[in-house]
Amino acid sequence: MVPRTQPPARRGWPRRILAAAAVGMLVAAAGVASAAETGDRPIVVELFTSQGCSSCPPADRILADLAERPDLVALSLHVDYWDYIGWKDPFGSPLNTERQRRYAGVLGLHYVFTPQMVIDGVTSVVGSNRAAVDDAIEAAKNHPKPVQIAFTDKDGGRVVVSGSAAPPGGASVWLAVYDERQETAVKRGENAGRELSNANVVRRLERIGTWTGGRLEIPMDFAAAAARGRYACAVIVQAGEYGTVLGAAKMRLAKGAS
Repeated sequence: MVPRTQPPARRGWPRRILAAAAVGMLVAAAGVASAAETGDRPIVVELFTSQGCSSCPPADRILADLAERPDLVALSLHVDYWDYIGWKDPFGSPLNTERQRRYAGVLGLHYVFTPQMVIDGVTSVVGSNRAAVDDAIEAAKNHPKPVQIAFTDKDGGRVVVSGSAAPPGGASVWLAVYDERQETAVKRGENAGRELSNANVVRRLERIGTWTGGRLEIPMDFAAAAARGRYACAVIVQAGEYGTVLGAAKMRLAKGAS
């Protein structure tokens, strides 16, 4: 399938923010879930997709396969710029669109498109090209991951980021909260009449800190969030703001309301 490029930029892109889904953590009885328990410093695969794009379902199926691998943090980030052609993606977010645009600038791309996969913040490929996706993941295995990430129930819950020297200007710490799977009956647009399945659908994405070297503990209120948790969360540390992934970890959450 041919990837779909974003239409020309328009003024007044909607700046709505999805209602934040509270994080419900299931913390290990020992008090810490380390990166090694959820994949040894996994590779991050981000799929930028849309239910309004007819080229995206094949990439969605590839992402679903990748989501089963413990050595990957595979995330489905739905953009909102295809909503105007007939189907409003219920998981589309301007925050995801902004992340994709920022990647385009960092990676030297002149446009954004769907389906796009960004691997470890350094490689962009067409998300429906399985061979290119597999090659990019294999190449990413050679990228060093100097940052370790752990989850602890200390003082109600914390994310612990540790390592030696940080890059100049520090590194951004991102939290993504996601659902395991969503099934949607699409009634309009390019995929009208289809039942679409999306895996690891990001429902909340935010920058939660800056790592400047050494040990950083970021409070996470596990107890307060448990009643409305999603399937899982991932913490990603990137050089600068949208640069090379320096470390990542994922953790199962309590399943809660959608």
